[in-house]
Amino acid sequence: MNNKEYMAAQRAESWREELRRNKKNKDRIDIPRVHMNELDPAYRITNTEEVNQGLTKEQALTEACRCLDCPDPLCITGCPVGINIPKFIKNIERGEFLEAAKTLKETSALPAVCGRVCPQEKQCESKCFYTQKLHKEAVAIGYLERFAADYERESGQMSIPEITSRNGIKIAVVGSGPAGLSFAGDMIKKGYSVTVFEALHEIGGVLKYGIPEFRLPNKIVDVEIDNLRKMGVEFMADCIIGKTLTYEDLHEMGFKGIFVASGAGLPRFMNIPGENLIGVMSSNEYLTRVNLMDAASSDSDTPVIKGKRVAIIGGGNTAMDSVRTARRLGADRAMIVYRRSEEEMPARIEEIKHAKQEGVEFLTLHNPIEYIGDQTGHVKQMRLQKMELGEPDASGRRSPVPIPGATDLIDIDEVVVSVGVSPNPLIPNSIKGLEVSKWGTIVVNQETMQSDIPDLFAGGDIVRGGATVILAMGDGRRAAAAMDEYIKSQA
Repeated sequence: MNNKEYMAAQRAESWREELRRNKKNKDRIDIPRVHMNELDPAYRITNTEEVNQGLTKEQALTEACRCLDCPDPLCITGCPVGINIPKFIKNIERGEFLEAAKTLKETSALPAVCGRVCPQEKQCESKCFYTQKLHKEAVAIGYLERFAADYERESGQMSIPEITSRNGIKIAVVGSGPAGLSFAGDMIKKGYSVTVFEALHEIGGVLKYGIPEFRLPNKIVDVEIDNLRKMGVEFMADCIIGKTLTYEDLHEMGFKGIFVASGAGLPRFMNIPGENLIGVMSSNEYLTRVNLMDAASSDSDTPVIKGKRVAIIGGGNTAMDSVRTARRLGADRAMIVYRRSEEEMPARIEEIKHAKQEGVEFLTLHNPIEYIGDQTGHVKQMRLQKMELGEPDASGRRSPVPIPGATDLIDIDEVVVSVGVSPNPLIPNSIKGLEVSKWGTIVVNQETMQSDIPDLFAGGDIVRGGATVILAMGDGRRAAAAMDEYIKSQA
């Protein structure tokens, strides 16, 4: 939708014009941004209850009134899946909460998830008129998205997006994370028969195994997945594409298009002395075992170490999830060890704030150079190199530089390494002729997400090597639009 079409659609909705007349912009601007209700830190570290408690109706109505319903809504351009943000917010303002949820579902397969884990402050909210022109806090778009999605779920009146008549063409999706689910939702709406193949026993991918319950409850993910089932998407768990079924097998089964969204589940380590000691593990293993395999339970078949002095290496959201999980598993001292300063941390500001509230220590400008074990092979200490910031690197962040001779030795009994991930090579290596980058990611046309094998498209971390939920969902939407065009062109 171009700008002229958007403005025409706005004018056609007389109720929006009425809202604009009822409250002047100068009055809207004076309304302070709402703050999310949260559990008390001392209480929440004793359990896995969701920390953010959502907005009340009154809070949502007040916050929705802040939106100026701009004629040129840049917030939409900041959303990777193109949600009509002013329309859903204005529906909240007039008390039509179910209509707000329907608007979200027009373009997003996972609104309740995105309302919780998207970095709105770097995306839609960063484009908000309040931020761009008034230098005030943006409209709380993420909070309102969560409110609308939660209201619909709790009302028991879940809407099912409109489905085009079926065309009988079978499409396969490899991986049930955000990219795969977003793609599946768009393709089923276009009339295709969609089957999602998941390697693990739970549908949801990284949404289930990578993000803890206290940030994204599994029941929320399950509701979103169930909505896709009601739309007609089929799911097959415990099926490893490239092993259980091959690319050729999918063709023989009649699939005319394949979207690979298998993520990046291969952990990276730093290749420093002591990384093979007992008690040193990747954040992937740590979070998967806790979130998906009940490893924190005393009678678990795959118990995880519950360290009392735990160091998490890294500064992203996964590192924050890991360190906050360690606190909930009983760590007396839980530390983030990060080689840059806090300003350079890629984690969301909210996650850093929550970690600090929960008693997490931040050892910034430190980098591990060695882990030291005891007589039984368990890690007992880490040697940290003190760092200082040098010149900016290719990402724009200032590069950390070692301070000669400046090291610290700290007692620990568990280390979780969260310094990035790589794609699992199983799928790329199992498809002959598929172009793969030197990092192991599938090479695609960035506009269409199409690989050099015409019927194979890919998106999410298998292409990006590690990104946010919403960017993966954006990949899924672009791939669905492009695959639809490709298949029609082959008819």
